[in-house]
Amino acid sequence: MIRVLVWNEYEHERCEESIAAIYPKGIHGAIAEFLGKEEDFTVRTATLQDENCGITKEILDETDVLIWWGHMAHHKVPDEVAFLVRDAVLSGMGFIALHSAHHSKPFRYLLGTSCNLTWRESGDSEVLWVIEPAHPITKDIDRYFTLEHEETYGEPFVIPTPDKLLLIGNYSGGEVFRSGCLYERGNGKIFYFQPGHESFPTFYQAPVQSIIKNAVRFVAPACRIDTTCPHVRNIHDDEPYVIE
Repeated sequence: MIRVLVWNEYEHERCEESIAAIYPKGIHGAIAEFLGKEEDFTVRTATLQDENCGITKEILDETDVLIWWGHMAHHKVPDEVAFLVRDAVLSGMGFIALHSAHHSKPFRYLLGTSCNLTWRESGDSEVLWVIEPAHPITKDIDRYFTLEHEETYGEPFVIPTPDKLLLIGNYSGGEVFRSGCLYERGNGKIFYFQPGHESFPTFYQAPVQSIIKNAVRFVAPACRIDTTCPHVRNIHDDEPYVIE
């Protein structure tokens, strides 16, 4: 079983009736609902309002894939929580950053850049083009799919060159954007997926759900690796190799 933790700052849904009407169980609830129907997933949720933001080392040790959605409260996530996530990814945990999580602390700390972009909230439509149709994340997805309304993101997107670019978004207002970016950091895999503005029912769309489900399976680790820096003995010593 793949152990999935869906994290959401859960601010918009609590403060804005129009957003709560779209996501009455929160964005995390909507994502957890469709993931929970998969026989090979066990799904939990956490939010900014939970103790320690719902993130501890013990929780991350029991998480194979962390999905992160945030927007208006990135600054409220303590650095120590973001560093816990970073270290878990470096040890092998999969990380999926959705939409405005491009500015989340864990994502920026892992990529090492500002992750800035251009944006416009005008309800443009978006066509997402699959440019790696043979990749496990985009398998069984049509050549393109359309979102009737989505927040416009545009280049330049200040990220390192992706290890693999899977999708490109093209907006009715003219912008193009790298909408599906794959990275490896340490022993962990990271997938950035652009759709998911809180004002639109994006996470109910079948292609979006399929890509997220595929991504969970792809970034899930085969194993987790200890990335600490232990003091060790000579391998020929009779004592335990690692010195406690």
